[in-house]
This record gives sequence, C-alpha cells and structure tokens, in this order.
Amino acid sequence: MKFLRDLLDKQKPLFEKGGKFENLYYLYEAGETFMFSPNHTTSIKGTQVKDAIDLKRMMITVVVAMLPCLLFGMYNVGAQHFMAVGESAGFGEKFLLGLKLVLPLVLVSYTAGGIVEAVFAVIRKHPINEGFLVTGMLIPLVVPATMPLWQVALATIFAVIIAKEVFGGTGMNILNVAMTARAFLYFAYPAQISGDKVWTYLGDKVAVDGFSGATALSVAFQAGQTGETVSSALAAHNASIGDQLYSFANMFFGFIPGSIGETSALMALIGALILIATGVASWKIIVSGFAGTYIMGLIMNAFAVNEFMAMPAHYHLVMGGVAFGIVFMATDPVSAAHTETGKWVYGLLIGFLTVIIRVTNPAYPEGIMLAVLLMNVFAPLIDYYVVNANKKRRLQRATV
Repeated sequence: MKFLRDLLDKQKPLFEKGGKFENLYYLYEAGETFMFSPNHTTSIKGTQVKDAIDLKRMMITVVVAMLPCLLFGMYNVGAQHFMAVGESAGFGEKFLLGLKLVLPLVLVSYTAGGIVEAVFAVIRKHPINEGFLVTGMLIPLVVPATMPLWQVALATIFAVIIAKEVFGGTGMNILNVAMTARAFLYFAYPAQISGDKVWTYLGDKVAVDGFSGATALSVAFQAGQTGETVSSALAAHNASIGDQLYSFANMFFGFIPGSIGETSALMALIGALILIATGVASWKIIVSGFAGTYIMGLIMNAFAVNEFMAMPAHYHLVMGGVAFGIVFMATDPVSAAHTETGKWVYGLLIGFLTVIIRVTNPAYPEGIMLAVLLMNVFAPLIDYYVVNANKKRRLQRATV
C-alpha cells in the first residue's frame, strides 16, 4: 500500500493546477479517494453536523445491503437454466453459470455509467461523486440475465444523463436513476425485457417439453383473463417440472424466473434490515410501502370482478419486484419524500399504485416501476403540503 501511495503522490503534481493534466484532476482525485481516505478535513467555520457517515460510506452500505440479492440472483439464474433444460447440477455449477451471465452486466453498467460520470466531472470541474456506486449495481439487478450488454450500456448512459446529470448530478435527481434505466429499456426494447422467453437463460440447450418461462405475475394475469383461480394456475404452471414451482414459499425465497435481483423477497428483506439498522434508509417508507401493497390487495379482493383481483393479497408482496423496489428504489434519499409524515404517504401511495397498475393495466402486469417513478414526481408536492400543514398548526398554537 505504501508503494501505491508513493506512486500516487509522485504523479499528483501533473494533475494539480499548472500541471500537464490539470483538466483531468478530478479523475485522479476520484481514483485517489477510492483507494485511500482523503487527507483533508472540513475547514468551514460555524455550526456543523459531525457524524461518522459520509456519502461514500452511505453508498457502500447500500451496495453491501444489495449483495444478498446479487449473490442469490446469480445462483437462481443458473438454477432456472438447469431446471428448464431438465439437467441436474450442483450448487457450484449453478452459481458459476449465473456468475458468467450476471458479472458482465454489472461491469458494463459500471463502465458505461462511470464514463458518463467522469465526462461530466471534467466538464463541470467537480469531484466524481459516489452515488453511481449504487445505481451501477441496481441497474443490472432489475433486468433479466438474457439482456443484451449493449442495451444495458445504452440504458445506463441514458438514465445517468437524463435522470441525473441534467438536473445537476448526485443529490439533484428528481427520478430514481435505476428505475429510469429500466423504464427506458421497457419502452425502447420491450421484446428483451418482457414476455415469456427472456427470463430464463437456455444457451444452446432445448427446454423440456411443456416448459414456459412466464413469470408468476404473467401467470396470475392470464388466470384473470381465463377465469381460472390464480392458485390453481400457479400450481399448473410448468407442471412437468413440478407443481411447487410457484408455491408461496418458492416465490418468497425467490426460486422463480424474473429479473436478476428481484425474485427473492427474503433477500430484499435482509437488505432492508441492513439499511434500517445503519440508518441509511427510512423504515417508514419500507413499512408503509408493504402496507400499501397489502391494503390495496385486500381492496381488490373486496371488489373483485376477475380472478386476478381475487388473488390473495399477500401474494402481491412476493410476486414481481415489489420487495426489491420498495427496499432499494422507493427509499432513494434524493427522489423520495423527506418529511416524516410525507414518507408514510409516499410509501402507501407506491404500494397502492403498484397493485392498481398490476391488476387494471392489461399491457403491464408489473407495477412497481411506474409507481416509484410517478411518486418520485409527486414527492416534492407531498412534502409541500406536509410542511404547510405543520405551519398552520404552529400558527394556531402561537400567541400574540
């Protein structure tokens, strides 16, 4: 480490003011602070809030919280492949296949987004912020393992520029960047991120007879169209493989087709515990998000006119990307509501809208993506009315 530190110190004059590479100073600074702690402290006079947490530690904590979803997603990608082609394999074979498919997506996401961040840092002459540490991991986790790498790169570049940099960079974005990337892919390349054939990697193998790669939500939606109960439709799905594929337990643990990081509600909940314990994410948004999803599921049950609406409310909590979206997307500290009361309202509405979009929109059986993006837009309005209500209450208590 001393050798690396000496090497960086030797090259530093080239990047400082007057040096040959002065314009690239912030690229050098990003690499230096990534490998070593900064050698300066704040010198601002006046009142300060001193805490052990900073942006880098905060972003690293979120990345650590996502690791259970990432690692399980790698295993599940391999497990779904071998199950679909009717071959047996050990844990190592399943995980290595998943690693082979998922790691390139992660590297492409970080590389494409990192280049955009570096370009804007040089143009605007500011340090490269650590915010993309999280976004670069989130984007590959919300796409299928079969997603073409060039589309992941394009979506990442689009999202970082349009959802983040045009608003001023880290801390200024109105929309969640990773959800914006997924929305771009959904509307620009729907064939690669929707349908029954994108969720399970087959490679050069042939699927077993009767296999279907439909997700649980797709099966539930089709049940609503045909009049078959959701539970029986889920049990009959891929019956040649086993009638337990879409059992509630399997959906909770995540042994089902879907986007890489969103299939396991359990892994998302482990991530939620890490975020809440470290104070990085708001437990109010997480709790209200799940509560809103369940409550709207019950409301749909009460007014059910088809089997999808009549589906048990708790199924909504483990299907699709609800758990992952609420834990890692809805809690984005920049695009979410900031007032304490607003967080409750914000989370509840995300849960409500997710189920409403799922059940009533025939073209889009998943709803968490659109719900989060829509509530990102309305979050400032929620905070505005909460603050105004607080002002009115204080004025009523005030004495002249």
